[in-house]
Amino acid sequence: EVQLVESGGASVQAGGSLRLSCACSGFTFRDYTVAWFRQAPGKEREGISFVTFNDDSTYNIDPRFTISSDINTNTVYLQMNDLKPEDTAVYYCAADPRGWSSAGFMQYWGKGTLVTVSS
Repeated sequence: EVQLVESGGASVQAGGSLRLSCACSGFTFRDYTVAWFRQAPGKEREGISFVTFNDDSTYNIDPRFTISSDINTNTVYLQMNDLKPEDTAVYYCAADPRGWSSAGFMQYWGKGTLVTVSS
């Protein structure tokens, strides 16, 4: 059974940094793409970063964000720097063997972790 568990969400002030974690289980990294999405209040879900392990490709929508992984612990991270109030959202980890879907059509999802950025 594929499971994705996010952690690391918190309330921070603008300009601060956070590192989110996604603990992955039930699948082999090299066969999947793991991605981060976010959904702000009243807005559509937005894809912000992904890593595809079979070709080591990564994507980050914003240079303030960096995705990384630790294959020894099956964890994918999202480092977020210089946070802004508009980054306030629930951040979700998602995984899919078919690859990245910017529209959010990923097969497996975590329950999310809340990031709140105050000005």
